[in-house]
Amino acid sequence: MRPRATYRLQFNSAFTFDQAEAIVPYLRDLGISHVYASPVTAAQAGSTHGYDVIDPTRINPELGGEAGFRRLAGRLRAEGMGLILDIVPNHMSVTGGANSWWNDLLAKGRASAFADYFDVDWSDKILLPFLGAPPEVAIAAGDLRLERHEGRLWILAHGADLYPLRDEDQSGGDLAALLERQHYRLAWWRAANDLLNWRRFFTITGLAGVRVEDEAVFEATHALYFRLHSEGLIDGVRVDHVDGLADPAAYCRRLRSRLGADAWILVEKILGPGESLREEWGVDGTSGYDFMEQVAALLHDPAGEAPLARHWSQVSSRALDAGGEELLARRQILAWEFEGQLAACVEAFAAVADCSDETRAFTKPSLRRAIEALLQAFPVYRGYGDAADAPLLADVRGRALPLAPPGEADVLDRLLAWLAPDVPDDTPGADPAPPARLADARRRFRQLSAPIAAKAVEDTAFYRYGRLLSRNDVGFDPRRFSMDVESFQAAMAGRGERWPGAMLATATHDHKRGEDVRARLAVLSELAEEWITAAESWRRANGAAQSGIDPGDEYMLYQMLVGAWPAALAIEEADSCAAFRERLWAWMEKALREAKLRSSWTQPNESYEGRCRGFVERLLDPTRSAAFLDEARAFVGRIAPAAEANSLVQVFLRCAAPGVPDCYQGCEFADFSMVDPDNRRPVDYTARAEALGAAEPHGFDAAKQRLIAQMLGARRAHADLWSEGSWEPVGVEGPRAEHMLAFIRRRGESGLLGAAALRCAPALAGTGHRAPPADFWENTRLAAAGEPRVADLFETLPVHLSRIERGALKPVVR
Repeated sequence: MRPRATYRLQFNSAFTFDQAEAIVPYLRDLGISHVYASPVTAAQAGSTHGYDVIDPTRINPELGGEAGFRRLAGRLRAEGMGLILDIVPNHMSVTGGANSWWNDLLAKGRASAFADYFDVDWSDKILLPFLGAPPEVAIAAGDLRLERHEGRLWILAHGADLYPLRDEDQSGGDLAALLERQHYRLAWWRAANDLLNWRRFFTITGLAGVRVEDEAVFEATHALYFRLHSEGLIDGVRVDHVDGLADPAAYCRRLRSRLGADAWILVEKILGPGESLREEWGVDGTSGYDFMEQVAALLHDPAGEAPLARHWSQVSSRALDAGGEELLARRQILAWEFEGQLAACVEAFAAVADCSDETRAFTKPSLRRAIEALLQAFPVYRGYGDAADAPLLADVRGRALPLAPPGEADVLDRLLAWLAPDVPDDTPGADPAPPARLADARRRFRQLSAPIAAKAVEDTAFYRYGRLLSRNDVGFDPRRFSMDVESFQAAMAGRGERWPGAMLATATHDHKRGEDVRARLAVLSELAEEWITAAESWRRANGAAQSGIDPGDEYMLYQMLVGAWPAALAIEEADSCAAFRERLWAWMEKALREAKLRSSWTQPNESYEGRCRGFVERLLDPTRSAAFLDEARAFVGRIAPAAEANSLVQVFLRCAAPGVPDCYQGCEFADFSMVDPDNRRPVDYTARAEALGAAEPHGFDAAKQRLIAQMLGARRAHADLWSEGSWEPVGVEGPRAEHMLAFIRRRGESGLLGAAALRCAPALAGTGHRAPPADFWENTRLAAAGEPRVADLFETLPVHLSRIERGALKPVVR
């Protein structure tokens, strides 16, 4: 059964299968067809997310085990609903001694049955950089010792982590001598970035890369999913971090072959500017970051770009634009955190170069410089070795040449030729290097470019560039400030033609800001001067500079404070302010460390962070900052109608666009969450069920939930139209045409007209209404059935949906 609408649930020991089963009737009434589950296989004890898998062959007992999973799947089936699983083929958690496959590899080395399961360089001992100090220091301090566990001797590190000994060493002995005889080498954690000789997930050394390109490994790691699907317990999967795999295309085609044509298969794929998902992969689409980017950009007013960019540059004293921040971050991340992978990539290309008289003279340093230039210039996550790589690599060449040293263009060009799509061996220009050697070099480059992009852009530059934080989120291009209606219409029509089964998301477990935080901050693009005046007034009054706090950090803090301001915040009550204060500080602490400018995860700057925490505490202290809190509340209240209008438009388009709309857990109510773990807090489903059952919606939470239910109800009533129908742009004529988006979803003789009001903040701010008044629209009309006046479409909502019947409109949502 293909999904009609999904609902993402984050499973953990505090929210199990049994608790999910209890809310199935509520999800059914909301209009959901499928639960979209976070990873459910066995993970590290106490995992809050499930991506730290330790055993992909069994369901996590902390969630209820297979018995609980079957009960949930059965309840969903009884309600005519289904289940989608998030799967993690790229990596497994290898810390703490909990992963039996990894333990076997450590104990037996190359002789292990699992030696080929992990992406390890077997030319040396496996480096395990998990110690809090060099091994000699750890031994002297008593932090390493022998421990008997489950009938065997292990090395216990820091009282928590277990490392197996070889069978030959089970009689014990001198610890230092024992360590020398193992197949692995324990090391200080600081050695990871420079010396790691196995692939990890991004910079998380506890997550080891898995070689699913090996058919045996693929079958072993996916056997559970295939069984669950064959038994009718799941209807499809979402593949986590597909770009981490050696060959995503081959993986996806193999997955489709094993699951069959009926399975819904999505991939977590960040699409760069101008990049399209490859249709030949055989998947149904992405997990929705691209739609989230498109609809968010649509909500932003292009008029706000210049003043906000100018103000950011003045406040932060950073001259770099978004592209400049990305380039700097790529250069730094590559040098600071990926030396081990980079060195292995250089060695692989040096081996290729050694196969030809033309390239044998290329030195390793020159190859390294060329690789670095390409990685810094790459505009997307990675290439795939297919035809689409040709124009991509041509673009990369133009970007990389200015970054390469004078006189080394030939090295760069040869590297690009090695990365280009294959040519037959008898074709002029075919590379003489053995195919396996060339394939290894290509793989290493592609599996390096993806994490460089992720860590440099999403986890560094996004925390450094604060022009407007609503344009900094997973899958977003911060260089693009807004999207015009014509471009959005074209994108939606393209979705209908090519990706009608892709997911439509506006909130995820990975987002940097909740969907309604972004919608509220987007209003600032329409009221840029008003916002700048308010922020500058707060900067002068609050005296952060006198406290030694960077003005850029302060300015981004004000954005998050306004964006995430809870509707229920009582600024006169210390407890209410304290709860928000702790959430806001958790965001700021993470932002400071991810930015790596004045603090970092590697070496937190306790002095600077202490000053920032003190400033946050003062800002949200009703006894010390009453005047500021009054002003902030008034500002948030003034823009609230426009912010809520943006939120409702975002929800409407998510439910109306070609694809499968997903609702992230709890986001049917206002989502003013911040970056994880704030966006994974428990959800009050009792309140949501009561609101859905109420006769009339009261407040924004209920209005948002009611709109979702209405739109999903329309999807259920006209399922074929929504899943197979086209998206046809509808022209708008008149003085307010630029504030309207209109379209028809059509299948055969059936049609639905949709309309949304855009960028109406000046008409809404301070009014208490979510839809502009009728006189705002003047004589603006739609070039559709009956040429209706826009003023007649909107009542209390900034969106409209009607059935088209014999040329007349029958309202469904208005």
